[in-house]
This record gives sequence, C-alpha cells and structure tokens, in this order.
Amino acid sequence: IALAGVTVEIGILMLTYLNQSYNEYEQRQLEQGKALTKDGVSRAVMEGAGLRVRPVMMTAVSTIAGLLPIMFSTGTGAEVVSRIAAPMVGGMISAVILTLLVLPAVYYLWRGQKVKRV
Repeated sequence: IALAGVTVEIGILMLTYLNQSYNEYEQRQLEQGKALTKDGVSRAVMEGAGLRVRPVMMTAVSTIAGLLPIMFSTGTGAEVVSRIAAPMVGGMISAVILTLLVLPAVYYLWRGQKVKRV
C-alpha cells in the first residue's frame, strides 16, 4: 500500500508539472501570435519533466535506502521482512523509470497529436 501511494503521488505530481509547463508554453506562444508546434510541446514536456527529476530521485533514493537494511538483515524475522522489502525496492525502481521516462513520453504523444508539425 505504501509503494502504491508513493508511486501515485509522484505520478500525479509529474502530470501536474507537465500540464503547468504545457499551459505556460502555450500561453507564451499565443501572446506572440504563434501556433503551438510539436517542437513547442517537446520543449514544454522537457521543461516540466526536468523540474521533477531531483524530487523524484530524492524520494526514490531515500525509500530504497530505508529498505536496504531491512532487505539484508539477518536477525529474527529477517526472512519474512526481506521478502517484503525486495519487491518494494524493485517497485520503487520501476516507478522512477515510469515516472521519469514513460509518463513524459506518453504525455508528449497525447499532446502532440493536437498540434501541427513544423
């Protein structure tokens, strides 16, 4: 449940920043009397995603750093908790990859469909 919560949170924040960046870039283009292009969408997505790299990485690294001692512990009950920690580490790594690479790419494809190519 904790992993799902963190993953959803960073995904929603990424989408929020992508939307905000896209809307700001679109507004700037309209003020200049220009139409938004695929290149503009790409720049907006790169800008929005770039703002979230450090916070997403800090969240992931701190979560993984907290799980590593649990994963490699040898005391009583370590066998049970290490089996819980290992998938959480893998899930956190997957969440970071999806949030930083896949989500911006899908957002670009979605928003890029509606603009003309220059």
